[in-house]
Amino acid sequence: MPDIFDLIARWWKQMFAVLFLSLLAVGIITFSKPRKYLSVATAVPASSFASDRSKIFNENIQALYSTLGTPDDLDMIVGTANLDTVYMEAAQQFNLYDHYKIKEKEDAAVSKAASLLKANTKVMKSEYGELKVKVWDTDKNLAPQLANAIMNLLDVIHRDLQSAGNKNTREALTRAKEKIQMQVDTLPPSLHGELQERILGYEKMIGEYQLMIDMKPPVLFVKEKARVSSWPDKPKRMQIMIATAVLSFLFALLAALVMERRKNKA
Repeated sequence: MPDIFDLIARWWKQMFAVLFLSLLAVGIITFSKPRKYLSVATAVPASSFASDRSKIFNENIQALYSTLGTPDDLDMIVGTANLDTVYMEAAQQFNLYDHYKIKEKEDAAVSKAASLLKANTKVMKSEYGELKVKVWDTDKNLAPQLANAIMNLLDVIHRDLQSAGNKNTREALTRAKEKIQMQVDTLPPSLHGELQERILGYEKMIGEYQLMIDMKPPVLFVKEKARVSSWPDKPKRMQIMIATAVLSFLFALLAALVMERRKNKA
């Protein structure tokens, strides 16, 4: 194997050309990309029992439940963040089709803006069991607004899902109560007292579920709202250029070694 310093001395011009052209190409691409600022919103999950009426109305078991949920409660929320619904809503709310300078009109513009926002957003569960919404944008003041809005939309969507379940239960209880009320006049008076007790029981549960619907218990507790970043996060120009220089040098050195061996064999 030839000495590395001798090898470099013989092939330095070619190696320098590879290094220079690599840095030039990567530099043009890297420095032509707009700088993007990162803002991060952080939340912790609320207990799934917060939407359970027994937690509120049963005094004997309230102390058994924690206000905070577990990291597993975030899995469904992270799954929701993969859907387009959240980003469509945010795109309309902030007129992102104007911000992204999209040429399409109406629904097509909203859809494309939502797709770009989704590409610049990462919703993840951290190693500490927190939900993090990361948003990159060229406008450092808009990035935190988008991160906070997406966090809020995720909370609203799952609150509505919980509320829909309570509404279905309330409607079923209402139908059951009405059915019993219709039976009162067809049964002997001796049974009216028992039926009235059942009706009162249904009315109590209906009231409890209605309260749960009106409350819409939180799904997420925001631990830290997204803030304006003073420094761009992307692209990491210096790191990219250093990595390019190292890799191109190693490639040039390997190429020089291969050519040196071929030259010696010839």
